[in-house]
Amino acid sequence: MGLGNLGFTELMMILIIVLVLFGARRVPEIGASIGKGIREFKKNIADVNRDVREPLNEPASGDRLSAGEVASARAQEEAVRPEPKRLI
Repeated sequence: MGLGNLGFTELMMILIIVLVLFGARRVPEIGASIGKGIREFKKNIADVNRDVREPLNEPASGDRLSAGEVASARAQEEAVRPEPKRLI
């Protein structure tokens, strides 16, 4: 049984189990955390795709950045990203 074969009854049973395990107050927090995780995952996949395709679409030689400038720009980008919220 794949994930796409879940029916209404199975989804309701999963929801009831989640409510019993975590309580009604934590379910919205968990849902928000899962959503943030999925968004971050998609963003990282897009970044990897861009990094892979970037050498294929290199700009003209006069527009290229030096390796130090690229490393500096990536370090600044990493410093700006907030740390993801931990559930536990």
